[in-house]
Amino acid sequence: MLKSIRVPDLLFACLLGISSPLCAQSISITIAPPPVPVYEQPACPVDGYLWVPGYWAYGPDGYFWVPGYWYEPPEPGFLWTPGYWVLVGGNYNWNAGYWCPHVGFYGGINYGFGYFGSGFYGGRWEGGAFHYNTAVWSVNSSVVHNTYVDRTVINNTTINNNRVSFNGPGGVNARATAQEQAVEHERHIAATEGQRGYVENARRDPNQRYSENHGHPNKAAETSVAERRQGEQHAVEHHPGEQHGAVHHPGEQHAAVHHPGEQHAAVHHQGEQHATEHHQGGQHPAEHPQGQHHPVQHPQEHHPSKPHPEKKGEEKKGKR
Repeated sequence: MLKSIRVPDLLFACLLGISSPLCAQSISITIAPPPVPVYEQPACPVDGYLWVPGYWAYGPDGYFWVPGYWYEPPEPGFLWTPGYWVLVGGNYNWNAGYWCPHVGFYGGINYGFGYFGSGFYGGRWEGGAFHYNTAVWSVNSSVVHNTYVDRTVINNTTINNNRVSFNGPGGVNARATAQEQAVEHERHIAATEGQRGYVENARRDPNQRYSENHGHPNKAAETSVAERRQGEQHAVEHHPGEQHGAVHHPGEQHAAVHHPGEQHAAVHHQGEQHATEHHQGGQHPAEHPQGQHHPVQHPQEHHPSKPHPEKKGEEKKGKR
């Protein structure tokens, strides 16, 4: 098995989704990713854009934080499943995120903002338009009008709140359900050029590196559409002709660091009452529910500073 400390440039290329014969192999590292930091979610600036949560990626200079950002899905009806790190046999393997009609398994990691470890609560597609759940997502009411409030996840869901950013021993011990495994047979679209541009921009910024920020990145989230467009242009220059990323079809085999057809589907909680309130307009910053704290031991080589999770009832809307 290849080690990232020996081939960091190859690992980073695989994380970006750049094609390479060696990317089809499993590439892993032996250093645990830092905990997910606490940060504020900027309001959605454009109707129809979806939130892509931030995460720790790995490059030639070690771990670096890729900011969360609002992004236009490659096709109507598609949702984003975040990538995640998983510890297997002493090595941390990266499972890349992807677009799909259903949100799949993302390691049980609490990325916040509707991605609380299992399922997705940020909104839903109806009649070709996305409707935002402002109980967990923040929106700009001057441009986003299809909103509703569903606090089911806040009231009925136990949330992993320890900020651990990897799945496996010492991390989050979550496993994919049968429903999540069913998404193996759905159509997947890998991260687009613009998304890869965000990764590249973060890699080039020394302030985003864990070695510099010690777990508190200078830019935790992108705050404007202009920044998103800049990232897209950067990606276009490096990956011409790949406007929508790779399309994955059922039955394909994917390595951990490539954009895998992972076994995922949205989790549906039986017996939940979905009482919703619909709104037209009005600023609705997202609430960020917190659940029980499950302490785990982090095999962190650098011992990153952990943010303290906020107690239930004390958090503000739009805060991660």
